[in-house]
Amino acid sequence: MTTDPNLDLDRRLEAILMVVDEPQSVIALATALGAPVPDVRQAIERLVADFDGTASGSVRRGFELREVGGGWRIYVRAEHDEVVRDFVLTQSPTKLSQAALETLAVIAYKQPISRGSIASIRAVNVDSVVRTLLGRGLITEAFTDSETGAIHYETTPLLLTQLGINSIEELPAISPLLPDGADGFEDAAALR
Repeated sequence: MTTDPNLDLDRRLEAILMVVDEPQSVIALATALGAPVPDVRQAIERLVADFDGTASGSVRRGFELREVGGGWRIYVRAEHDEVVRDFVLTQSPTKLSQAALETLAVIAYKQPISRGSIASIRAVNVDSVVRTLLGRGLITEAFTDSETGAIHYETTPLLLTQLGINSIEELPAISPLLPDGADGFEDAAALR
């Protein structure tokens, strides 16, 4: 802990903002920090100035603190989007979780498919997994249903590249992997 209470609050706020994946309201941040809302607002202003390089002795950073949808979150500066996207998609391959692999399989075999349908098949909430797959460029929004407003997802060419196949049709049939083969994604008639 520092002796400067403002600096201490700024650093604690900065630490929280580094780990959130959704914009946080000033009230939520104040609650998390156990600090008065006006103090948190001032800390946000100081961090914005610090990250933008407008505060005394600071330099413009590759990220910024931005208010979006009534909340605050740290984002990559727009001028660095391309290099970060390339890094995330190609230079830093990381393994997908079991949940992400299962969700990706459902999308690949049932595309285009809505988030609700994916959740129904998997019997779990898939919101964060779908965001992860979108962020990795493995799926994309295919269309929005005009009646329900549901976004339907499909796989991308990047997935094909990662799997080493030319088209989704090259995916193995899933029915032989199921107990009786009739409960798979294909028609029972197609199994004969």
